[in-house]
Amino acid sequence: MLTVAPPDTVELRSNATFEALMWALSRPGDIRTLPEAGFDAISETLVDLECSAYADTPAMRERILATGANLSDRIGAADYVFITALEHAGQQLAEIKCGTALYPDDGATLIAAAAHLGNRVRLTGPGIQETTEITLAVSPEFWAMREMLCLYPEGFDIFFVDGDKVVGIPRSTKVEVL
Repeated sequence: MLTVAPPDTVELRSNATFEALMWALSRPGDIRTLPEAGFDAISETLVDLECSAYADTPAMRERILATGANLSDRIGAADYVFITALEHAGQQLAEIKCGTALYPDDGATLIAAAAHLGNRVRLTGPGIQETTEITLAVSPEFWAMREMLCLYPEGFDIFFVDGDKVVGIPRSTKVEVL
């Protein structure tokens, strides 16, 4: 008989984090609950030895190093980009990896802190029945930059984290600023 050890608290948290992130991208605009606030559980769940990651804070850089991932000093070289202040990332974000027509899966994943209130946007695309509207503290300039970079199937996926809440916006989602 095969016996398997029951999952420990780290594995349970990682499983719950992965499920929340998966459903957030599957249903763009829906707010999902993470098992804990912040980026720590997300980095432990998504980032591993085969990834490169960028972070804009020393604490998050330490968390990335703890996963064994390659810490990138450039956004454009990272598979995962952790940003605590989108308004300060500015032109650096224009360098984010967007994949190619042959390999769109080479696009990066942006994990950004953003309050789930503020500017209203309308989302359309796969996983959304007709349209959905959400509010995010994200500038119209960011959305304009994203639209320019995300020429589907190329682009990057986004998770907007607000405490223990997350909203996912995949590269296939069209965003209209209202």
